[in-house]
Amino acid sequence: MSSRPTRRVHPAWWVAAVAFLALFAAAGFRAAPGALMVPLNEEFGWTVTSMSAAVSLNLVLFGLVAPFAAALMDRFGMRQVMCAALGLIALGAGGSVVMTASWQLLVFWGLLIGGGTGSMALVLAATVANRWFVARRGLVMGVLTAGSATGQLALLPVVAALAENVGWRAASLVIAAAALAAVPLVWTVIRDHPEDRGAAPYGADPVTWTPPARATGGAVARALEGLSYAVRRRAFWALAVAFAICGATTNGLIGIHFIPSAHDHGMSTTTAAGLLAMVGVFDIAGTVASGWLTDRFDPRLLLVGYYTFRGVSLMLLPWLLSDSVHPSMVLFVVIYGLDWVATVPPTAVLCREIFGDRGTIVFGWVFASHQVGAALAALGAGVVRDSFGSYTYAWWAGAALCVVAATLSILARPRVVGADLT
Repeated sequence: MSSRPTRRVHPAWWVAAVAFLALFAAAGFRAAPGALMVPLNEEFGWTVTSMSAAVSLNLVLFGLVAPFAAALMDRFGMRQVMCAALGLIALGAGGSVVMTASWQLLVFWGLLIGGGTGSMALVLAATVANRWFVARRGLVMGVLTAGSATGQLALLPVVAALAENVGWRAASLVIAAAALAAVPLVWTVIRDHPEDRGAAPYGADPVTWTPPARATGGAVARALEGLSYAVRRRAFWALAVAFAICGATTNGLIGIHFIPSAHDHGMSTTTAAGLLAMVGVFDIAGTVASGWLTDRFDPRLLLVGYYTFRGVSLMLLPWLLSDSVHPSMVLFVVIYGLDWVATVPPTAVLCREIFGDRGTIVFGWVFASHQVGAALAALGAGVVRDSFGSYTYAWWAGAALCVVAATLSILARPRVVGADLT
C-alpha cells in the first residue's frame, strides 16, 4: 500500500506569520499616545502641543531609522534587529510610567519608542516579502502591512479602557509586556534567508534558483548609497512626497488626533478608541485586498484611487463627528479602514520595480518621508487645535494634500525591464 507524500508548509509562511505577530506587538504603543493624551493632560496639565511634539519626534525617528534598519538587516540579520527593536519598545513603554515632566515624553515616547518601532516597521515587511517570496509578494506585503497598522488600532480599546479605569501607567505596562512576549518567538522562528532553512523562496524554482550574494560593507554606507541613487530619479520624489502625505493623513492626523477631536465633540475616549479599532479591523481586509490587487493591476492607478477616497473622507469628517456614533460615522470608519494603509503594497512593489535590488533600502527612505509627513501633521494639528479650538482646518488641509498625492502617483513610472541600474 503506497503512502501519499506529506505536503509541508513552506518555511516562508512561518517566517511571515511570526513577522506579522511581531509587527502587531510593536505597533501597539505607536497609537497609545492618542489614547493617553487626555489622561496625561488631566493629570499633569500638559498642552496638546507639547505632547504632539513628543509624538512628532517618535514619528520622525520611526521613519528615519527605517532605511538604516533595512541595511542592518541585510548586514547582520532580521532576527537580531527585530529582537533589539522589541527591547527598545518595551523599555520606552515601561519606562514611561515614571514620567513627571513633559520633556520626558521626548525620551520615552520619542527616542526609545520611535527608534524601536522604526527598526522594524514596514522595512521588515518589505525585507520578508522580497527575500522569502517570489510568488504572492504583493499579497504578503499586504498581510504584513495589515499586521503593523492593525496592531496600533486594535490595541487602542485596551489601552483606552485601562487608561480610564486603571490608569495610563497600567496601559503603558501592557504594551511593554506585549513587545517583550514577542521576543522568544522571533528568536526561535525567524531566519534571514530561505537557504538558512534549506529552501528556495516561495514560488521560485528550486532547480534553477540561485541564492543572491549576501550584503557586505557598512550598513550606514549602504543606506546612504541607496538614497544617493534614488534622489537622482523623478519617480523617487513622486513616491516620497505622496507617501509623506499618506503618513500625514493616517498616523499624523487620524491616528493621533481623532480621539482628542472626538472628545472635543463630547464623545468618550473609550468610544472613540473603539471606532479607531474598527478602522483596524477593516484595514486588514483593505490592505490584504490591496496586496492581491497589486499583483494584478497597475500600482499607480491603485494609489490614485486610494488617495482620492481618503481625501473625500477627510473633507467630510468635521460634519460627521458628534457626541455619539451614528451611521455616517460608521461609514467613514469603514472607508478609512479599507484605505488606511492600502497604499503600502503598491508603493513597495513600485520601489522594487523601479530600483531593483536597492528596492528595500529605497523603500526605507520612502517610508522615512511617510513618517516625516506624519510628524509634521501630528504637530501641525496640535497647533491648529490650540490656536482655533477645533481640528476642522487640519482635516481640510489633509483632504487637499490627498489630491496632490493622487496626482504625484501617476509620475512613479516603473523602470523598463532589463534597464541598467548601476
